[in-house]
Amino acid sequence: MRTIREAGSAELVEKKSRFLCLLERVESEQQARDFIGRCRKQHPDARHHCYAYVLGDSGESQKSNDDGEPSGTAGVPILEVLRRNELTNAVAVVVRYFGGVLLGSGGLIRAYGTAVTTALDAVGTVRRLRARTVLVAVEHSLAGKLDHELRAAGYAAAEIRYGRRAEFDVPIAEDSLEQFRQWVTESTGGSAEITVGDVVFAEVE
Repeated sequence: MRTIREAGSAELVEKKSRFLCLLERVESEQQARDFIGRCRKQHPDARHHCYAYVLGDSGESQKSNDDGEPSGTAGVPILEVLRRNELTNAVAVVVRYFGGVLLGSGGLIRAYGTAVTTALDAVGTVRRLRARTVLVAVEHSLAGKLDHELRAAGYAAAEIRYGRRAEFDVPIAEDSLEQFRQWVTESTGGSAEITVGDVVFAEVE
């Protein structure tokens, strides 16, 4: 699954109607509802505030709403764009300012879908990898060397702490845990203490 890189927006004008798509990252239905509510308050004069959101590790929670547009012409096209891009933990609200010209069902479906696609192109997306936080503890004398070698090997430490020993928190994809364990053992001559921690989601391009 993927998610949006950051919050953002984009606008489309179709036969004098303005379609403003606003995107936000969310972790729960409440956060999605709060964002939809803020969009309504920010654009009180708009005719419609149609939306869709997808939540969950596998995108298992989905909802869409046409907000007064003909059934299936707004919320569903918005949701389909999110699905097609394999997005989760994201909400899209398309605010429509009616321009006086009826678009018909086909025109509405294209306009709402294109508005979301345009906004996604503007903000970009990232891939979410199910990972584990691996704690690597070494003596202080090895910390600089390990930090350099982690970076050179493409491993990014989320946090480094210096206490009794230097501790590196490194998110590692679950299917690469054994490979990483072997790499650390070789890089530190077997002196590192390695502890596999909680599930996290790492983001990559």
